[in-house]
Amino acid sequence: MFEFVRTHNRLFQFILLLLILPSFAFVGMQGYTSMMGGANAGVASVDGRKITQAEWDVAQRDQAERIRRQNPGVDAKLLDTPEVKRQALEGLVTERTMQAAATHQHFTVSDERLATLFQRDPQFAFMRNPDGSVNKAILSAQGMNSAIFVEKLRQDLSLRQVTSGVESSGVVAATNAKLAFDALLQQREVQLQRFDIKDFAAKINPSDADIEAFYKEPANAAKFQLPESAKIQYVMLDLEALKKDVKFTDADLQDYYKQNASRYAVAEERRASHILVKSERSAPAAERAKAKAKAEELLAEVRKNPASFADVAKKNSDDKGSAANGGDLDFFGPKAMVPEFDAAVYAMKQGEISNLVETDFGYHIIQLTGTRGGDKKPFEAVRAEVEAEVRKQLAQRRYSEVAEQFGNLVYEQSDSLQPVADKLKLQLQTATVQRQPMLGATGPLASPKLLEAVFGNDALRNKRNTEAVETGPNQLVSARIVQHNPVRVPPLADVKDKARALLVRKLAGEQAKKAGEARLAVLKANPADTAGLEAAESVSRAKPSNLTRAQLEAVLGADASKLPTAVGVSAEDGGYLIVRINKLQPPDPTIIDDRRANLQYTGAWARAEGQAYLAALKSQYKAVIKVEAPASAASAP
Repeated sequence: MFEFVRTHNRLFQFILLLLILPSFAFVGMQGYTSMMGGANAGVASVDGRKITQAEWDVAQRDQAERIRRQNPGVDAKLLDTPEVKRQALEGLVTERTMQAAATHQHFTVSDERLATLFQRDPQFAFMRNPDGSVNKAILSAQGMNSAIFVEKLRQDLSLRQVTSGVESSGVVAATNAKLAFDALLQQREVQLQRFDIKDFAAKINPSDADIEAFYKEPANAAKFQLPESAKIQYVMLDLEALKKDVKFTDADLQDYYKQNASRYAVAEERRASHILVKSERSAPAAERAKAKAKAEELLAEVRKNPASFADVAKKNSDDKGSAANGGDLDFFGPKAMVPEFDAAVYAMKQGEISNLVETDFGYHIIQLTGTRGGDKKPFEAVRAEVEAEVRKQLAQRRYSEVAEQFGNLVYEQSDSLQPVADKLKLQLQTATVQRQPMLGATGPLASPKLLEAVFGNDALRNKRNTEAVETGPNQLVSARIVQHNPVRVPPLADVKDKARALLVRKLAGEQAKKAGEARLAVLKANPADTAGLEAAESVSRAKPSNLTRAQLEAVLGADASKLPTAVGVSAEDGGYLIVRINKLQPPDPTIIDDRRANLQYTGAWARAEGQAYLAALKSQYKAVIKVEAPASAASAP
């Protein structure tokens, strides 16, 4: 895809409207069918099969986890909005619709095609070992073994077949692509003349009476209004507060180190080679017996001559990825392989050749060729880590003991937080808050639950402590209002400087517009009068120069049937801009060429056709979402 579309994706979507549509987004496919008979009420249905609330919850969790992996710094609140929850449900309905279509239309994917795709598709490159075999460690990190990965890939390819035929059959005339991209990327040579408010503001000096009149205008009251706020005291009971006072000895640390020795050991890795005689468990008994007999023959051969293991693997192993390397799988950690294979490897001694090991893939002959790791780190090397863990556990134990006491103290002595601070050795803190979290608020001050309690009737009117509010894991907070400030407009004396600045800006903007409109009238009457105009430059949606979106659209939307012409546009800062359009220019060939434009336009059209077909499938298979509001979905934990 060419660079311009990557850089100006939003603009591209805006111009082509429905032709640019997102690719299908699928939620995870693992585990849904196991819940189909659950007790949860149906939130949607496809082809007569309901989608339960529990399945929706799983889809939300999968979607949130996928977004977190792609954007580690994403705000967790953005993943829990009604709109995002609705997207998860719609994605689940889309997936089920395509599953129904794939089933009814008997779409299947052979093992040979799966293998070819895995070996050749660039998107799987990171999962392939240098020898072409699947990286079991990566699968393990994703919570999958080889069998699960193969099934997910098979299902994904089956679903792709549902719309691929429609998407690949679209034929688009090259002239249509040219027209679309000409409209999108046409350039215009322009000259600008700016009337900035700063040039007029320096000459404006409003009187005190002018400022007072501006301040008193009802329409301006909101510009000076201060939001409701409260100055509060608060105390927080959490693990960090308790960690400082926990007591322990070196003996305690040594005991913890000994009791959790496995946590401080370098993970043992093993290297093995194998010979695979492929035979799936679902294969007919005769085929299974034949495969086992072949495996037993190969086992006898390598046991007779262990040094021949690599040559036998190269000639006979059905795992083509490792066979090229004599069956070598390199080093791998515990549980990186399927359970039967893993158990056999970790029960062997170096150089030993296993008996036949049966897995979902067939019969394996394994030779253990190396081990590394498994060494225990000395205490001094992990002392800081041990101390942090002991301190955390003692704090958690202490938290469980005093949490109830914290709640009782702030309730029983509701006129002050000092007693609970003194009793539990907590810090009494102050802050200014509003009913909604303020910009940049963190920790408990960003908790809607705490703010709701602070501005509740009892705390607001009676100045009592709030109840103990759980604002996070292992975190309780109580607050009280010291001073309440209702919504108000401060006196002029407090905001006179602000009022003057706003008035000057308003008057300067009016003068800038007046001067700009007068200059525009002269320019329209005499297009040859170029006094004050800047040097000519080319602008387009791809190269907007310093024009805002509104200014650019005004320039590109102006009638260019008779040139030169001029338009005037208000600037966002209150100033005024005149743009003289000299001539039209073709799209910049360095940004796009006809071939790439046609490819992109065809792809967009194909996706639009696919979406239309999918909508028809949803109608055919009676895909219905039964919940009216997205907020009805359970929050993803």
